[in-house]
Amino acid sequence: MLWIHWFRRDLRLRDNPALSGAAARSGGRVIPLFILDDAILHAPRTGMARVAFMIAALRDLDASLRARGSRLVVRRGRPSDVLRDLVGATGAVGVSWNRDYTPFARQRDQHIEAMLRDLNVATFIAADAVIMEPDDVRTDDGRPYTVYTPYRRRWRALVEQRRDDVLRAYEPPVLQPVPDGVADLPIPDNPDLDVSVIQRIPAGGETTGAARLAAFLDPRATHGIAGYADGRNLLAEPATSRLSPYLRFGCVAPRAALRAALNLLDRAGEEQDAECAATLTRSIETWIGELAWRDFYYQILWHHPHVLRSAFKPQYDALEWENDPALFDAWKEGRTGYPVVDAAMRQLNREAWMHNRARMIVASFLTKDLLIDWRWGERYFMQQLVDGDHAANNGGWQWSAGTGTDAQPYFRIFNPVSQGQTFDPKGAYVRRYLPELEAVPDRYIHAPWTMPYAEQQRCGVIIGRDYPAPVVDHAERRARALALYRAVSSR
Repeated sequence: MLWIHWFRRDLRLRDNPALSGAAARSGGRVIPLFILDDAILHAPRTGMARVAFMIAALRDLDASLRARGSRLVVRRGRPSDVLRDLVGATGAVGVSWNRDYTPFARQRDQHIEAMLRDLNVATFIAADAVIMEPDDVRTDDGRPYTVYTPYRRRWRALVEQRRDDVLRAYEPPVLQPVPDGVADLPIPDNPDLDVSVIQRIPAGGETTGAARLAAFLDPRATHGIAGYADGRNLLAEPATSRLSPYLRFGCVAPRAALRAALNLLDRAGEEQDAECAATLTRSIETWIGELAWRDFYYQILWHHPHVLRSAFKPQYDALEWENDPALFDAWKEGRTGYPVVDAAMRQLNREAWMHNRARMIVASFLTKDLLIDWRWGERYFMQQLVDGDHAANNGGWQWSAGTGTDAQPYFRIFNPVSQGQTFDPKGAYVRRYLPELEAVPDRYIHAPWTMPYAEQQRCGVIIGRDYPAPVVDHAERRARALALYRAVSSR
């Protein structure tokens, strides 16, 4: 009995429930398959950095399979056509995959399930991209949550109730060689996208992802889990995991991340120093909360797929955005004249990644200061981010814009100067990405236009010449944004 495992957002061998299920059902006779789907590769929101990361992850996956006597079979085309042809050519009796949750993926998978059923081919579909499925976490009266805090409480309680399931580990299965004659394509460097990736991106793949997870959860690490609760919002040297692209492509399983965190939480009480133990416990629980945020946004997308096109709260679709293309270009290119905003956007354009606090700052600035539709920014992020994920990206943008579930109230508007002063007090983050401001004193680094002209000359940076003057006045735009939101908030 031969099975096919269709890799999608699960580019790893360990902790892969659908792959393990296929191996168990077939005695290890599994064709590991990845399909290059042009509908995804050429989609307007597809980012080149993500494609490059994915290709690196495929190479790592293929190397791991070959080390175990198998190999990755790469095909290109419509998944339904590829699967039909491969089933017909090999006589495979089953196809396995791990579930995806976007409207596009749901429609595609329903069509493929029906096709395989007509061919009398079995399917095995597992939950993998989330820790709790979208229908798992519900209110007492059976409704899906739309506010994060009560969702997290119920989610955390379910994690404890299902701890054995959450902690279950799947070892890489023993696979037989791919049958002779199964044709495939080489893993491409750049699959006809005609775009070069100029951003610096991390190494993709399960090998690097597992190493990053272990390093972050080492309580002795300088910028690891122990300092997460207190340091995660600091822009210059954040205590963050940088695991988001690995979770996005399944190089690290979310359940594996949670399992490692829970195991560390169990050991946190062994700390001799009570204060250190309390700090470590708080940091672990805070990070576990970020895994809950991922599941929350997937739940929102599953039950409310309209959020990909419009506001979760329909009244905010009536906002009269100004949508100035010149201001949007200034925001994209990091030349708004507000250093923390510009540093964050230049980090995005250079590294295909941005600190989460910075994401909130630039999103608030685009929507509340520049009065540009949040969908413009959401789309640009998806085109640039190596970890771009439809559910999390949409949820974050709607939160910042005040249009979504559990949203930041529309009247809470980030001040880009005070945000910089709070989360980059010495200006180290700003100077890293805006070298033209290197010599600006700390007291002016987040508002360089307030620096006296003589000081500008001494620093070698003339505002308006060497670095832009602010493109808008924050106080004036804040008042205008409040008026726009008030006009529709009561509808």
